[in-house]
Parts: sequence; C-alpha cells; structure tokens
Amino acid sequence: QVQLVESGGGLVQAGGSLRLSCAASGMIFKINTMGWYRQAPGKQRELVAAFTRGGRTNYADSVKGRFTMSRDNAKNTVYLQMNSLKREDTAVYYCNADVSSPSKLNGDDYWGQGTQVTVSS
Repeated sequence: QVQLVESGGGLVQAGGSLRLSCAASGMIFKINTMGWYRQAPGKQRELVAAFTRGGRTNYADSVKGRFTMSRDNAKNTVYLQMNSLKREDTAVYYCNADVSSPSKLNGDDYWGQGTQVTVSS
C-alpha cells in the first residue's frame, strides 16, 4: 500500500505564492510518474504538472511560467512552487502518482486527499 500526503495549501492574495508538497510512503519499489492535478468547483479535475515516465515535466498551459515542479527522489517527494497566483487557480489540488510496488510491479495509481488553495482578489 502506498500513501500520498499533501501539504502547503492555504489562502493567498492574487499575485502571491504558495508551495505545495507531496510525500509518498509505503511499499514503494519505483515511482513511475508523479504530479499534481486540481479541481475547481463545478469543473473537471485537470492536470497541473507532472513528471512523466520519460523524465519530462508536463505543465498545463495555464500555469506555464508561473508554476514549477521539483522533486526530491531520496524523500519520494514532489513540490509545486506556485507564483503569481490568480483567482482562477483556486481549487483543490491533488497529488497523483503511479507507483510500482512489490505486489504490483507494473504500477498502480494513487491519489492524495487533496489540499485547498484559495486565491483572493
């Protein structure tokens, strides 16, 4: 079993910054992909940023140039630095990872519990 624990959400004024963290723990053999999604009220969940199996980082067009994702492989942790926040960035942010474990070598999909980010004007 693998757990993803997010932290760092909160309330910030437009133009401000926040840093989200997501730490994976449990029976981890390999983290194949890891990243962030978000879901605003009344909208579908969407990709924000993610590391791919090929090692690239994909960003949603709406956050390019403002958000930066980084990782600490030793800690199985990814970070999302969010700068120049806008009201439309308000959403619940979810960490997602595809993780290979001893019982599931091909990988399985895991989600964190979500962390609220609210940007006020």
